[in-house]
Amino acid sequence: MDNVKKMSVLALSIAAALPIMANADVMISEYVEGDGGNKKAIELYNTGDKPVDLSGYTLVRHGNGAATASLMVTLSGTIAAKSTKVVVHNLADIPLDAGIDQLTSTNMTFNGNDAVDLMNGTKVIDRVGILSSDDFAKNITLQRKNDISVPQATWNQSEWTNKGTNYLAGLGARSGDYVGGGDDGTGGVEPEFSCVGASFTPIYDIQGTGFKSPLVAEGKYKSDSAITIQGVVTARGDKQKGIFVQELEGDDSVFTSDGIFVYLNDLAPEAIQPGVTVCIQGMVEEKYGQTQLTDIGTDIAIYGDAEVPAAEPLYIVEGEALADTLERLEGMKVRLDASTDMKVTNMYGRYGDSLGLILAHKAPLMKATQVELPGSDAAALLQAKNKLNQLQILPSVKTDTGVVPYIQDFNADTGYLRIGDTITNLEGMIGYGYSKYNLMATNQISAADLLRANDRTETPDIATIGDIRVASFNVLNLFTSDSSVGGALNVSCRDQDDADASRGCGRGAHSLDEYLLQRTKIVNAIKEMNADILGLMEIENNGFGATSSIQYLVNALNAELPAADAYAFIATADSEFIGTDAITVGIIYRPGKVKPSGDAFIIATPEQHAPAGVATREDSDKVSLSPAYDKYQRHSLGQGFAVNGEKLTIVVNHLKSKGSSCLEDWTEFAEKSDPADLQGHCNEFRVSAVKVLGESLKDVEGDLLIIGDLNAYGLEDPLRVLTDFDAATSDRDIVGASWTTLDGKVYEQTGGVIDKGFGYINLNTQVHGVDTYSYSYGGELGNLDHALGNASLAQRVIDIQDWHINSVESNLFQYPGKYSGDLAKSENAFRSSDHDPVIVALSYPLPTPTPEPSPEPKKDDGGSLGYLGLGLLSLLGLRRRKH
Repeated sequence: MDNVKKMSVLALSIAAALPIMANADVMISEYVEGDGGNKKAIELYNTGDKPVDLSGYTLVRHGNGAATASLMVTLSGTIAAKSTKVVVHNLADIPLDAGIDQLTSTNMTFNGNDAVDLMNGTKVIDRVGILSSDDFAKNITLQRKNDISVPQATWNQSEWTNKGTNYLAGLGARSGDYVGGGDDGTGGVEPEFSCVGASFTPIYDIQGTGFKSPLVAEGKYKSDSAITIQGVVTARGDKQKGIFVQELEGDDSVFTSDGIFVYLNDLAPEAIQPGVTVCIQGMVEEKYGQTQLTDIGTDIAIYGDAEVPAAEPLYIVEGEALADTLERLEGMKVRLDASTDMKVTNMYGRYGDSLGLILAHKAPLMKATQVELPGSDAAALLQAKNKLNQLQILPSVKTDTGVVPYIQDFNADTGYLRIGDTITNLEGMIGYGYSKYNLMATNQISAADLLRANDRTETPDIATIGDIRVASFNVLNLFTSDSSVGGALNVSCRDQDDADASRGCGRGAHSLDEYLLQRTKIVNAIKEMNADILGLMEIENNGFGATSSIQYLVNALNAELPAADAYAFIATADSEFIGTDAITVGIIYRPGKVKPSGDAFIIATPEQHAPAGVATREDSDKVSLSPAYDKYQRHSLGQGFAVNGEKLTIVVNHLKSKGSSCLEDWTEFAEKSDPADLQGHCNEFRVSAVKVLGESLKDVEGDLLIIGDLNAYGLEDPLRVLTDFDAATSDRDIVGASWTTLDGKVYEQTGGVIDKGFGYINLNTQVHGVDTYSYSYGGELGNLDHALGNASLAQRVIDIQDWHINSVESNLFQYPGKYSGDLAKSENAFRSSDHDPVIVALSYPLPTPTPEPSPEPKKDDGGSLGYLGLGLLSLLGLRRRKH
């Protein structure tokens, strides 16, 4: 009986498996995503020996690579053994012979970045494409290779052949060219591509002398017909999915390029290496500014070998824009040397993409509004010049996160790179992409090839100058509440139902190791500054208790310092927190050098609360109403100090960032782009803040120093309002934000026009001029961190220094590991934050004691030792007693 039961179970298992086996007989054999019209088609093929009932089968698409699919077509009927069924969007765009098993559906709406699944019920039988928003088959036909007979629920690109754009001749049969898809006159036999008898177009004629190929008509991005080139392969661009090809004999003109990038949409075959000669047929395309050959398919053939041309030194004609030089060399190999004078102007870590590196000719780029007035022609001209003076360095292969393949032994202690350094001996291919000219590196250089212009200094020059030093330091989200340290909860997370889940609000270090590294780097930086008063920005707003971020920082500092140099922090008497933001400002000081005078004070900053519809804008006769805006700013913290008998008031600030947008940005159509005056978002909101700041400090007695991250560059409106702005001599108005409140009351319904600045002195500008910097963004340097003083304070300035330990260093050296992979970190001070500390040395000499008048000498009566005797006794530590 048991044997009967076992056989029944086995029989049931076999029966249950039979439908699955039948399902596996059907697969996707062709994918057509054509250029223009509705050239969309999916060809299905039954690999089995019996017909398959398609009831329950569907075709679905993953729009833009989304994990969730949407239904396109519910299939029906049967598909004969060893036969195809073609599903098309529109027969007018893809005419099929009547004898082809076909189905039409206008729901066939997939694009080149939409994966398509063949499903039976809820089971994925076969898939073409990747679940990613990247294009894997834009404007091309993919055909399943002949030897593939088993469907795959996951995409395997090696099973497919790229047949080029608008290739329809294979529809209706398993492979090859067939009448059913449009007879091309070959009688159904696809000829192998050959260089024999081909008519070649010189590459320099394709490139031309302008920024666009003369073979691509105006208003189009692709040539009307295919052309054929020949040349030697100079480099593989595996990461870019193509190869570079150069003419064997150029036209000896400096105005045209002899090289071109050939986009293959895949890794080049292994046989195609630098040094082989090829002929290639394809379309000329302008791809986001790069002239290239595309739609290659299988139209590429090897016909010999040749010597790879040597890299030419990149020579930039004096007075010529770098972009003009690079356009003339697009597709060719160049070498950077010392005479090229290419300086690092930007470094940024990109997840999974190594180090982003941008070079500029002659000098790093300066932010236009750091050195020129916003809205001026000079600022606009500098901005335009900056855009044309950038060369991005890219690797030719994909690498692990944190690996820099073109710099040998890149590391945080000895193999570092800094903004301002000159790159030499790097070779690579010139291309265009990411809105910049690129050099795809083809070799590796060492630290010896980096010429340092502004090398690291372990201690700032200013650290031992003056009677006291005051500094400001943005500490880049120094948080304890989300790092397993056990810090106090953040003020902005207190109202959340699940407080533990929202500790730190997602900012700062997310592990104990990350936090300890971050704090150690910051402590090492502060120790070297030797500041007696230090204003902090971006420290966590979690109070002043024993487990607060500022207390932990002071504890760590004092553990490294002698008692005489120990720090304490300023706590507010009437508030546990400073404002309601997740980050705040703080003050630490050395009680052995300065004494707090009076209580700390908080300066509340304006908020913007604009209901929806309070503003309008018009675009092409369409009037839009503004959305609601509720924007906040961080409050400022002030404290008076007694310094050698003099009064010094310090005010630490961190104004609204340029990242989010305010109502005024919306009215200027700039909520998603940089406003025309180049001052970033929420400029008027920052103007309102400094207006309140200036009004709040007008009655302060003694010396006054305003420090911190004002999120405004040196000549932007907030700095001018605090310093020397005069509406009578200005050609543009400076206004505050509208719909603002202060301490819960209406402040300004409409933005007030500023007539006069508050007269404070920009100390950095006074000592060094306008071209100073503490921060780098988008490849441009400038000062967001400032020190402003009243007239009496300015007279005490001995020196001021931006200590360049952060802005010019790679962010791969920061504490998080997300963007740096296995790259080893260092506890040194370099890249302890993204802002440089600003340190001011001040003269506060000890008061000179007023001498007391000497008494008239008395006649010696013999009972006195006399002045000489008293002096001798005092040297012996004795003193005559008075009876």
